[in-house]
Amino acid sequence: MFSLNLQREARKTLAFSYKNIIMTKRNFFTIFEMLFWPLVSLFSVGLMGFYLEIAENKLAFILIGAISLSVIQLAQLDVTYVLLFDVWSKSLKYTFATPSSFYNMIIGSWLVGILRGFVAFLALSIFSILIFDFDLTKLPLPELILFLFGLFFAAMLIGMAACILMLIFGRRAEIAAWTLTAIIMLICGIYYPVSVLPESVRLFALLIPVTHFLEFFRTFYGFPSTFSNPLIIGFIQSFVYFVVFILLSEWSLKRARKNGMIIKLSE
Repeated sequence: MFSLNLQREARKTLAFSYKNIIMTKRNFFTIFEMLFWPLVSLFSVGLMGFYLEIAENKLAFILIGAISLSVIQLAQLDVTYVLLFDVWSKSLKYTFATPSSFYNMIIGSWLVGILRGFVAFLALSIFSILIFDFDLTKLPLPELILFLFGLFFAAMLIGMAACILMLIFGRRAEIAAWTLTAIIMLICGIYYPVSVLPESVRLFALLIPVTHFLEFFRTFYGFPSTFSNPLIIGFIQSFVYFVVFILLSEWSLKRARKNGMIIKLSE
């Protein structure tokens, strides 16, 4: 019985993965943004570093931030798009009328986000080697995998937050799909250490898992970390937020069904 239930849930989850893939194939711009904007970000930051003649380790610092930002943005957008596509096509009520759950939607779309984010990471890694002589793959493979998984996990959390906000506030919260990542990355220090931030903002930055994932990666390039085990702290925070977002998603979905928000988002 458990095996059958697991297979059933897996099929439901993969159905949303397939849906995102189909929507991506039909929309040229979602394919275009997978490489265009990440490469623009990489080149603009890298060339600025060359112009300012900053030290090689400092260039590595900002390139890590630029690549991480692109990977998180891509993976997060796929998670958010699973709800936005239904809102834009006015079919959200039909999706929630199926026996699928909110988690099937999130995990299914997240798998596609991981795929797109990984493709972008590979492309950015290749171009960073060819153009800036900066090799991300010099890190030990286990540490690199853990770092990427941390970024993907953070992307899923941001996507979940955007979906929850839309279920609570409706179309007014659509902007969260594009702004949450930028705001979080601004605070967690993509181009600068969080130590340069005001103390109140720095304390808030230390509550963001991405801050610790970035610090973990940058320790391999000679930059000190705020804590001795930033990777462990980042994953602990991620799992805590994941549990909180699960509870919030249940509450927001029940609220949206009760106050008619799902119908409003389908009109």
